[in-house]
Amino acid sequence: MSARESTLLRICTAGSVDDGKSTLIGRLLYDSQSVYEDQLLSVEKASKNRTAGPIDFSLFTDGLRAEREQGITIDVAYRYFATKRRKFILADTPGHEQYTRNMATGASTADVAILLVDARHGILDQSRRHARIATLLGIRNFVLAVNKMDLVDFDRQVFENITSEFAKILAGSNVHPIPLSALHGDNVITRSDRTPWFEGQSLLEFLETVQVDSQAAIGPFRMPVQLVIRPDQDFRGYAGQILSGTVRVGDSITAWPSVRSSRVERIVTFDGDLDVAFAPMSVTLTLADELDISRGDVLVDGHINMGRRFEADMVWMDERPLEPGRLYVLKHSSGTTTAQVSTRLLLNDIGRVTVETSRALIFDRYTEQRGTGAFVLIEPTTNFTAGAGMIANPLKDQTAGSHPGVAERLTHLARAAHSEGEAIEAVRRALEELLT
Repeated sequence: MSARESTLLRICTAGSVDDGKSTLIGRLLYDSQSVYEDQLLSVEKASKNRTAGPIDFSLFTDGLRAEREQGITIDVAYRYFATKRRKFILADTPGHEQYTRNMATGASTADVAILLVDARHGILDQSRRHARIATLLGIRNFVLAVNKMDLVDFDRQVFENITSEFAKILAGSNVHPIPLSALHGDNVITRSDRTPWFEGQSLLEFLETVQVDSQAAIGPFRMPVQLVIRPDQDFRGYAGQILSGTVRVGDSITAWPSVRSSRVERIVTFDGDLDVAFAPMSVTLTLADELDISRGDVLVDGHINMGRRFEADMVWMDERPLEPGRLYVLKHSSGTTTAQVSTRLLLNDIGRVTVETSRALIFDRYTEQRGTGAFVLIEPTTNFTAGAGMIANPLKDQTAGSHPGVAERLTHLARAAHSEGEAIEAVRRALEELLT
């Protein structure tokens, strides 16, 4: 399984605007011969920035018209390429603060973050901001790409000063600093003669060899139930995607929130039964005992948290501010409930908040398991995904009645619904009545 995990590496770029993220990705694709001839011809024809030479490498990822006109990255661009040693998925993310939500989206599934810094300007506020977001999202492996070294005559002291400062920002993470020039290709694919004092790996060499520990592969077994399958009286199966860990026939697992245990009798797939299954496979499990299990329950091995209150790091993505006391729809794993948040946040803000849900969630800390530690908040009146959260710590539940009035009535409506769709619709109608 470790060999299977090591064949694919997910990467994202991060850093301030104009640090050269798109140019670096374009140079990496071009020099590794991962660009098709028609793509190359299209970029050569579209290149207008002649200071970048005959090819503007940023155009390999900046595909939107607005991006090409303004010379910036707005949306996340994904590119796929492979070498003899590894396969890669690259996410080129925006540097502008107003597109922070796009950066967070691109970084949410990454194993490694390439954090660019312009050697002339050093570490900027947005560089620190992106480093913080990547760390919150659970990324532990970083490439500190000190770019545009050609514009400071490959000064070793400039490189070491930036490296030393970032060592404090990314304390506890695995950081591989590289002095490079994305425009000219220095230390991108191979070591450059213009940095004889640099003894580390080039960017591609590092990406081909870095070892990342997959939480999904090594963590305890977690499988939220998405569907109970009952085609006849003789079969009852629980279908879902394994978020982490491994399950085998005969294993003892516990169903939460009932906290009742049973033994795995069969692991059923479309292609036939299996003896063992692991993340991120989608399977159907049958158990030796009849347990009361429904959609939203979680099958686990080992301890897991259950509660209605927890601390979380929130990235707010809605132009409408996050308002304390306002009721939102919270989507977590395969279940949905309603929730209130303690702290006001504005668009692209990042902050630690306290979340209280109308029913108990089954969760892990995000740093321990991404799949059961992440959630999104949905604005019920528009159905817009307004915020993304990462659970930090469980908190003790407060006594009932701590939020009287409108919020309590809306919570009661959601609890009384027979399905997630009915809950969302009931809350939406109630809010419309309150606002009109």
